[in-house]
Amino acid sequence: MAFNDFFTGEIATELLKQLVSISRKSCLCKSTADNLITSIQELLPIIDEIKYSGVELPAIRQSQLDRFSETLRGGLELARKVLASGRWNVYKNLQLARKMEKLEKQVARFVSGPLQAHLLADVHHMRFETMERFDRLEGRLEQRLSSMKIGVGGWVEEAVKRMEVEEEASLGILGGVGLDLGKSKVKKLLMGRDDLNVVGICGIGGSGKTTLANEICRDNQVRSYFNNRILFLTVSQSPDLDQLRAKIWGFITGNEAMGYTSNHFVPPGKLQCEWGSGPRILVVLDDVWSLSALEQLIFRIPAYKTLVVSRFKFPTSVVNEVYKVELLREDESMSLFCHSAFGQKSIPPTADESLVKQIVSECKGLPLALKVIGASLRDQPEMYWASAKKRLLRGEPICESHENKLLERMAISVEYLNKKVKQCFLDLGSFPEDKKIPLDVLINMWVEIHDIDEEEAFAILVELSDKNLLTLVKDPRAGDAYSSFYEICVTQHDVLRDLALHLSNRGDVNERKRLLMPRRDTELPRDWERNADQPFNAQIVSVHTGEMREMDWFRMEFPKAEVLILNFSSNEYFLPPFTDDMPKLRALVVINYGTSEATLQNFSVFTNLANLRSLWLEKVSVPQLSNATVPLRNLRKLSMVFCKVNNSFDPSVLDLPQIFPRLSELVIDHCDDLIKLPLSICKVNSLQSLSITNCHRLCELPADLGMLRKLQILRLYACPELKKLPPSIGELVALKYLDISQCLNMRCLPREIGRLSSLEKIDMRECSETVSLPTSAALLNLKSLRRVICDDEVSGLWKNVGKAKPDLHVQVAERSYSLDWLDG
Repeated sequence: MAFNDFFTGEIATELLKQLVSISRKSCLCKSTADNLITSIQELLPIIDEIKYSGVELPAIRQSQLDRFSETLRGGLELARKVLASGRWNVYKNLQLARKMEKLEKQVARFVSGPLQAHLLADVHHMRFETMERFDRLEGRLEQRLSSMKIGVGGWVEEAVKRMEVEEEASLGILGGVGLDLGKSKVKKLLMGRDDLNVVGICGIGGSGKTTLANEICRDNQVRSYFNNRILFLTVSQSPDLDQLRAKIWGFITGNEAMGYTSNHFVPPGKLQCEWGSGPRILVVLDDVWSLSALEQLIFRIPAYKTLVVSRFKFPTSVVNEVYKVELLREDESMSLFCHSAFGQKSIPPTADESLVKQIVSECKGLPLALKVIGASLRDQPEMYWASAKKRLLRGEPICESHENKLLERMAISVEYLNKKVKQCFLDLGSFPEDKKIPLDVLINMWVEIHDIDEEEAFAILVELSDKNLLTLVKDPRAGDAYSSFYEICVTQHDVLRDLALHLSNRGDVNERKRLLMPRRDTELPRDWERNADQPFNAQIVSVHTGEMREMDWFRMEFPKAEVLILNFSSNEYFLPPFTDDMPKLRALVVINYGTSEATLQNFSVFTNLANLRSLWLEKVSVPQLSNATVPLRNLRKLSMVFCKVNNSFDPSVLDLPQIFPRLSELVIDHCDDLIKLPLSICKVNSLQSLSITNCHRLCELPADLGMLRKLQILRLYACPELKKLPPSIGELVALKYLDISQCLNMRCLPREIGRLSSLEKIDMRECSETVSLPTSAALLNLKSLRRVICDDEVSGLWKNVGKAKPDLHVQVAERSYSLDWLDG
């Protein structure tokens, strides 16, 4: 099947056929027809996807696209007339040739005019809407833990930097014979063999497969060969194949945003086509577990290659050629272990050489085991090392597979952790494989169930990072490449997650502290159902499914459950009835990994959640709240991310303080239907932190915002339609931190801001329209103000204030216009 058939409707297909015929038969119109063929082939996929993807467009853009479609229909009629005209009718043919030239000019004008404006607008929107999912970043850490140094220069940021240095050093060690050899072989398969569409990397868990794949993607020769058109996707054991196919197809067609919105245009089944050569493309599929999933993700198109990374070797009919990752040699193993254990590449004179060699030998050349076990022994006394060696030597694998032996050996590094740190590590198995864990969710969970404060939770996070038991990831904020602004989240190697699950799933299912589903399934585990006649004593319950209806649940009792995590992918979801039987529930996390907001049913389960303190809702439609809603009297934190919320806070039927009498933190992030912040929120007198971020349609704040007398943190980051702050902001006497960065249409700060005597920090970077500040006299009343982050245009005004306030630091934010973040 021809490549174009997947894009165009009947009119477009017919028009292209007619133009090809004209190019062959009509001398007068050949050049014009050739130019039109090229333009229309490139444009129609974009036009079709924009018009029919279901995304609502502004009226002016829709009308432009409609007019252009009519132009193409007219072009079809014209092409038919050209073909029908006799070759000896010179006058008529000249008229038709002029009309063809006119059509070409109309198409060219659209390409150089409205289409360019569409593209610029789309880049502008993608700047805010690209889904690296939680844009709360370094500023969010500062706002929540202002008493701690979390943020630039803080514990977490330092841990992230240490991890980057460690990774670079590890790559330097691994970049000896093993990594370089593998890299060279895979590059030859990708760039030197045109007959290979699908190339594989296979090896056991922890052997460095993903590290090798990442190095290949970063290689300059590879990037040049594929013109930087490289897409890296993690598939995992329970993939959402429709979403992955949409991302791949969007990448192939040059419309990456399609992968986040719709899969209507993805061709069904296995795609093979005879389309001619096009730009080279490389798609990397990491952590592939099944042949059936792989077959659905392979598109066999010329100039398009797939690199498959898996623990398994798939048939050559699917993966044409495979490179098997070799384990490290003895000298490489020793260098990597010593780097993790001693911070150098060799055994130091003070260490017991024989003891070190025995421990390295037990790691069997696996990079992950060498790094984790080495880090766990760092700075420990010799007796500790000797004990670890004995445990490694007598470790009994649960079966003879190498990977299960690896789990048993790596379990030694966990057994020696402090009891509370070990419990926090085991909690990581509660989250889906290969997904980023929002930092807020993890910290909230640890605070609630381990009786620790946020400072200790962050300290544990850093300790686990230093021991290579988790990875702290920082990504540039979507559309923003400022070096000091980062989203920090947590990821974990799948072998380490397997280890957490392996250690958590020991013992009788009713007595486990954590009741976890290892991967997404269509139904609850059978052993849960078999044992449902007895109460489950789990403290954490984690469910990972697709759509769940009322009949899909069965009754279970959880008298001790304090955390419930519901992960799913669907458009509708019936909340589990057994939530009623969780009287001690303190934290509820609901995350939808589907492509659109899910409708939640059975909200009545909140009736008995009197102890709930933290609620995280992601990509769901939040039901309308009313005074009849059962009060959540102990709820402290409410987070709504990528949700539909506009109907949730109707002030005519809602007394929000009655429902949330102790709410101290409210987060509304990426909720695109929020236009006006409801007045009811201003009546929650207990609120100390309010974050309204990435809400691109928010245009108005309540006039009574000043009623929030206890508010210490106000974040309005990336709300481009917000034009002003209400004068009542001057009544926020406790406010310490104000973030209006990327509020592009904010024209001025109200003079009442000078009454904020407790204000310590203002972030107003990328407020391009903010051209006026209150008078210097008013700003000098900001007695606690110590730091302002702003653009160069207004820095002079703040620096004038700084002359009278020597302790005021004015930081000019650096601008960066790089679009490298679009590379995916």
